[in-house]
Amino acid sequence: MKKHLTVAAAAVATLSVAGPAVAANGPFAFEPIDGSAYTQQSAAWGQPLVAPAGFTQQLVADETVLDIYGGGADDLTDMNVHNETGPDAGRYLIRTHEVGSNGAVSVVDLRTGEARVVAQDAGFKRLDGIEWTPWGTVLFAEETAGGRLFEGFFDPKNPFAPMEWVARPEVGILRHEGIGAMADGTVFVIDELNGGSIFKFVPTTRGDLSDGQLYALKVSGLSDAEQLWNASSYLAKSGAFEWVALDMDQVVLDANVAADAVSASEFGRPEDVEIIGQKVYVANTTEDRVVEIDLAKSVLNTFVHAGDNVPTENRSAGVTGFNSPDNLAKSGDGRLWIVEDNVPSDIWATQPDTDGDGQADRVELFASAVDPGAEISGIYFGTDPKTLYFNIQHPTKPLADGTWKITRR
Repeated sequence: MKKHLTVAAAAVATLSVAGPAVAANGPFAFEPIDGSAYTQQSAAWGQPLVAPAGFTQQLVADETVLDIYGGGADDLTDMNVHNETGPDAGRYLIRTHEVGSNGAVSVVDLRTGEARVVAQDAGFKRLDGIEWTPWGTVLFAEETAGGRLFEGFFDPKNPFAPMEWVARPEVGILRHEGIGAMADGTVFVIDELNGGSIFKFVPTTRGDLSDGQLYALKVSGLSDAEQLWNASSYLAKSGAFEWVALDMDQVVLDANVAADAVSASEFGRPEDVEIIGQKVYVANTTEDRVVEIDLAKSVLNTFVHAGDNVPTENRSAGVTGFNSPDNLAKSGDGRLWIVEDNVPSDIWATQPDTDGDGQADRVELFASAVDPGAEISGIYFGTDPKTLYFNIQHPTKPLADGTWKITRR
């Protein structure tokens, strides 16, 4: 049964919707805020978010700390990850910068506040997704036509040394954004466009991304024509699915072409990927939808969708709602968090599906950005379950493109 919301239901004073009240508990429990920061937009901010009581916002590093491109150009700080394993796990924050050329990867020492560029190349274009792998490397990738996925080798004993990296075309030449790596070595990626597919790479040997097989997701029971992206029928892409093997000779040239050759399912701008247990979540921006891929059951569900279990935004009417989901994060208690590619950019938290209908039982508004030009990106819970990292990207406020953290007191 869908947890359907009417416009009237969306106008509740405190945005905590779809399901019974849940007691505030856990390391990042919060009381939902009243709504998006429509009336609080300003470039003269001290803290970037309208957020619940009981939380502290603190700058990690912006362009006053490390200004990579200078001359008034935004650093476009995009995605974040800790060194999640190994010596000094959680001490360093590794970030991508989504500029059109001469892209960079930077590292911030969270103890000292020092920040430096560790990888930069004239050929790096629109660096976006980043992931720490269970085998101790860093994956980062380009969100552009012909985009490549790279594997970087981070040395916690010398964290500011130039990072060695190698391209991994076997994982797909795609418009990459989200990356998800599982303990068994499987890597999930997406093609970020209207008509993009969802992919799974299975290496021949765990931890070796130079050899393996790339698969594309294909929903069962649909004709080849119905697998194509369609703005009016995307919800039909749910239910049972299979992973279809792709031609690896084509994958290393253009994995989207390889997916088209097997009529893989197409989605509306699939962007970020988050793995929680045996479920993979993908944010489909154009669809205002986050899908849940249940690996154990081989079923795809609509986990969050504007108008079903979260309100649809109507800014002109002052109605806060879900609009253009972009980046995803997993909190320490196993909840999925979602941030919008929107102004004002909102952060939402979900409660798990306990009644078995495939949808989040509850979707709650955690925070909203106040800068009138910025979006939030790179939401990430690292080794401290009480801290959420996030980036303020292309803000109106000068030299404010950078990373913040918000911590439950």
